Amino acid sequence: MEAPEKTSKTTNTDLPIQKRARELTKIINQHNELYYNQGQNEISDSEYDALMQELKQIEKDFPSLASPESPSQRVGGTTLSHFTKVTHAVPMLSIEDIHELKPEELSADLRPTHRLKDWYSRIERAIGAGNFTLAVEPKIDGVAIALLYENGSLTYAATRGDGATGDDVTQNVLTIDSIPKTLENAPATFEVRGEVFMNNSDFLVLNEQQERQGLPAFKNPRNATAGTIKQLNSKLVATRPLDCIFHSFGKIAPAAFASLTEFQETLKQHGLQSSPWFKTANTLDEMLAAVEQLDQDRHDLPYATDGAVIKVNLLNQHEKIGYTSKFPKWACAFKFLPQQVETTIEAITIQVGRTGVLTPVAELTPVDVSGTTVSRATLHNEEEIQRKDIRIGDRVVIEKAGEIIPAVVKVLIDQRSHNNTVFSLYDHAGGVCPSCNEGISQREGLVAWRCENFLCPAKLVTQVTHFTQRKALDIDSIGESVAEKLIEEGLIASPIDLFTLTEESLANLMLDPATSEAGEITSKERRFGEKRASKALEALERAKNEMPLSRWLFGLGIPHVGESTAKEVARLHRSILDVAESRIIETVYAIGECEIERKIVSPNNRSNPPKDEEEKVLRKTRHEQIKKEKEELLKGIEELGIKPDLGTVSSGSLFNYFRSEAGQLLLSRFNELGINPQSNNYKPTREAEDTNSPVAGKVFVITGTLSQGRDYFKDQIETAGGSTSSSISKKTDYLLAGEKAGSKLTKAESLGVQVLSEEQFNALFA
Repeated sequence: MEAPEKTSKTTNTDLPIQKRARELTKIINQHNELYYNQGQNEISDSEYDALMQELKQIEKDFPSLASPESPSQRVGGTTLSHFTKVTHAVPMLSIEDIHELKPEELSADLRPTHRLKDWYSRIERAIGAGNFTLAVEPKIDGVAIALLYENGSLTYAATRGDGATGDDVTQNVLTIDSIPKTLENAPATFEVRGEVFMNNSDFLVLNEQQERQGLPAFKNPRNATAGTIKQLNSKLVATRPLDCIFHSFGKIAPAAFASLTEFQETLKQHGLQSSPWFKTANTLDEMLAAVEQLDQDRHDLPYATDGAVIKVNLLNQHEKIGYTSKFPKWACAFKFLPQQVETTIEAITIQVGRTGVLTPVAELTPVDVSGTTVSRATLHNEEEIQRKDIRIGDRVVIEKAGEIIPAVVKVLIDQRSHNNTVFSLYDHAGGVCPSCNEGISQREGLVAWRCENFLCPAKLVTQVTHFTQRKALDIDSIGESVAEKLIEEGLIASPIDLFTLTEESLANLMLDPATSEAGEITSKERRFGEKRASKALEALERAKNEMPLSRWLFGLGIPHVGESTAKEVARLHRSILDVAESRIIETVYAIGECEIERKIVSPNNRSNPPKDEEEKVLRKTRHEQIKKEKEELLKGIEELGIKPDLGTVSSGSLFNYFRSEAGQLLLSRFNELGINPQSNNYKPTREAEDTNSPVAGKVFVITGTLSQGRDYFKDQIETAGGSTSSSISKKTDYLLAGEKAGSKLTKAESLGVQVLSEEQFNALFA
């Protein structure tokens, strides 16, 4: 889909109003498709809201231009073809947005809540002044979801869709720890609605994992959540840190409460999470005070919020106030303005990632944004720069996307110097990688520019630090600064070369002086020394002889091969040589290729429809042939019980890596150095669960300070047939709690989850 056109109301005032309305409709529909169905957003919320407000104003001024098909009259997005459809018993409407006035819109006697006062006045006119109370809670920036429980059991979970029909995402939602499958003593029909989201800290960890696996980072938690909840593979969804908070309801029978405050208590009774920030207001001033308080408190919440949701508290007043076709009149969402700050792009630097992707980064004149000093902002890729027309020397407006990641919102074109030239990543880099000076290329159909030199120092530094990290080969004596010096001195040209180092070469390595955060030199040039050299060589020898295959596969940094994939590959293969020649991996890869071809040749492919009836018949025949080929391939590996961790993407990456120049060189070096990592979890056939294991099927959460790293305990649990989670819920069987356990211990005790000390944990495995 082509990128939505850039717009500016001021540059379109000379166009006929009908043409502008059509233009706005097209642009908004494009962004709705990206946001609701693809989990992406190419413009900020404030830019989108400005487009929608302009369209609404045109339709208000010229009613003949308004239609039921206008995006201003529709709810959410559309449903997706690969999900079963669910018809909402009660329409799943959106909530009217009321935007905080921008500084230039304010007069001396108006507060930013001016429009909110107008909404309050409408409620007073509908049901009388002093006859109502309001509920105020945060507007979570997540994905709307509806859950229907019938006779205490979860029947389905569905997205909002177009408000009338949504997508059935039950299997994905069941992977969320905080969502129960059954409820006790609930009404016979009990439909609750809420937001699926990711905590900010979990989102940052997820992006780190994406980087380690050579995958693109998500722009913000909402995008990550939307992309996850609509995955077809629920096993993948289970690896993502989703959570859910409920705030409203659909069909309830028999009626169980009379107000929203009672509904909050009902949610708690049934173990359904509600917002920890919830206030009521009896007057206009109390409502405004609550909204202003939330604007302060929301920065301390663990998830992204962008406004306050305000609703009339008593349910019997809802019908009296009424609805529009798109939203209830008894509720509104007051949208806070994100803090936006002007600064200057002083330079654009290019970072080289572990997989060779070149990422442009804006170097900014330092400014304070939402409480922190920001001096850099990622520009994602060249396409993003061109879409926003970003140039070095430009004055720009920045904000923290989702209150987390600094982002350039727009360029202040009217302040641009004539000397600011259009940015080209290729030209800016001189056509070469800034690290190794070798050529860069842009693969067909992809946005990113890459350095293809597998000996590139920048790639090599991150490869070495990844290779030696605790979760890989655990050689903590060799970190980033040591890796940089080893490469600079020509002592290594790949991570495997670490095994050729001698004690003398390591001990005499001179490290650069240490510096403070302010850039001041705090020490002299340092020698690595014999003691550290001996420790590093011992760790390398231990890795060579003792580290299992899964750790090696993860440490090699093959794109799309993370910890879980590496463990599954090691379960299916005895050694790294078996992996390199694997028919299993080749088969899984071939299955993926079948699926890709099947989609392309499908006679129902809307993006590539058959030209005529003859082609349609031929494509239908080939479509059926591919289906049979795929079924035969699946039969060949059925008894292996392959987990989704080894999917078509990761298998393709492994297959191509070991046939590449880099992969063949690696195997040759392994042979020279006598390295052949072996699996410590080799079980290539599907086995029944070990019912004799005391932890088989049990869910653990690990917290606090323990005698070993968390991975040590996680490996023990998973080897014995258990699993681990990052958050406490009713589904948790055990909390392994070390010192300073904190809030997880408190929550476990409140839910009646069994708490284990390290001694009690070890006793389970005795």
